[in-house]
Amino acid sequence: MQRIRYSRYLKSIIILLDLLVIASVFIFFFINGNADLIHDKDIWYQNSFPLLLLISFWILLSGRTRIYNIRRNITYTVFIERIITHFILFVIGLVLIRKVSNNQFFSSELSWLSLYLFFFIVLTRSIIYFIIKYLRSLGINNRNVMFLNENSSTIVLKNILKERKDYGYKIFEFPHETIAIDELQLFWKKNGIHTLFLPLETTFDKKTEDDIFRLAEASKIHISLIPNISQSDLFMYDLGYIQTQPVLDQTTYPLDNYSNFLLKRTFDILFSMIVLVGICSWLFPIIAIIIKTTSKGPVFFVQRRYGFHEEVFNCLKFRTMVVNDDSATKTTAENDSRITRFGKFLRKTSLDEMPQFLNVLKGEMSIVGPRPHMLSVDDYYKPKIGRYSLRSMTNPGITGLAQVNGLRGDSGDIEVEMKKRALADAYYVRNWSFVLDLVIILKTIILIITGDKKAN
Repeated sequence: MQRIRYSRYLKSIIILLDLLVIASVFIFFFINGNADLIHDKDIWYQNSFPLLLLISFWILLSGRTRIYNIRRNITYTVFIERIITHFILFVIGLVLIRKVSNNQFFSSELSWLSLYLFFFIVLTRSIIYFIIKYLRSLGINNRNVMFLNENSSTIVLKNILKERKDYGYKIFEFPHETIAIDELQLFWKKNGIHTLFLPLETTFDKKTEDDIFRLAEASKIHISLIPNISQSDLFMYDLGYIQTQPVLDQTTYPLDNYSNFLLKRTFDILFSMIVLVGICSWLFPIIAIIIKTTSKGPVFFVQRRYGFHEEVFNCLKFRTMVVNDDSATKTTAENDSRITRFGKFLRKTSLDEMPQFLNVLKGEMSIVGPRPHMLSVDDYYKPKIGRYSLRSMTNPGITGLAQVNGLRGDSGDIEVEMKKRALADAYYVRNWSFVLDLVIILKTIILIITGDKKAN
């Protein structure tokens, strides 16, 4: 088995850096407001306990927010979401401590202190995050893995690991078609394999499968089972316990909770009204005039798409193509001749989606959610990808987790890319949080400003 020597040390270094930032910011603000007490040893001694209390609170809170459970395949979106969630809870705790404490250490201007603390925490953590990603993309700190008995689901995962070199997985191919346990053991030892990826349902006979599991346990090889994404029950159940007895409970999703739904809907309405009044009120006429003067046809393109619980609604967009008969059945291809010159600009900047804020106000869409597809696309993939309809458990969005992670467009292997997109949508439905929505919106704004290379 491959020895993972540095993970614990790295985590300890990250924790120490965070604590150093917290201590430095609080001490700076304390000194700034109490410059005359800087040489008073008694004051420093008295304030050592509040500082220790803050540090302890930060560490205890991390057990809930998991900001130090940094898996190598964590995306920057989820990474930032956890930091923001952790920071919000930390500041709430800080406000409560300040209310019940008269200690001078907590008397600093809380808004500026929080801003400085958030900035430096995000800065240091982001620098470390991208340095680690860069080193892994160069082949440093890789984890040696292999696949056996591949199927469509393992191919999707294998494709992801090959594309995302920054995840730091080095894939070794077993050279033999048949499985001989002695050869497998020798291969693991020679290449220092850490993880073996197996499909949940293998084509091995029972004896071979048992031998592989026993050998992996004896060799300290970590086994990851990959469920077949064509199975209809992939996301239907969560593992729970009644005392020590495991039971499979039907899954409930965060937005099934009415308070979460109300929070999301309230934000959608307020955000949409701000955008429509502040931006669209003057931008819409400009875009409309350019569309009408550069190509024949209507300003808006209206297409029927599936929404919440697969209810059909009319999705609004600015027209970016010449009027054609294939718009309801044919998806956009790279360098599509149907796209107008101005339409290409609208797609690149995602401005063609702006009319969908009207869909949001009507309750047909949300700011963030799985992107709605053409009816023909959904009807084609629903029987092919298990639990594909899970994406309809929430309103479709103007932007989404899949889009900000580059899972858009029709380049490459379309079947594989659609499976990746469906998995990203399923992750969003199962792991929704308000902070995750905010991070996705922020990443979308950055993509609009810089231009999305994968936008067709």
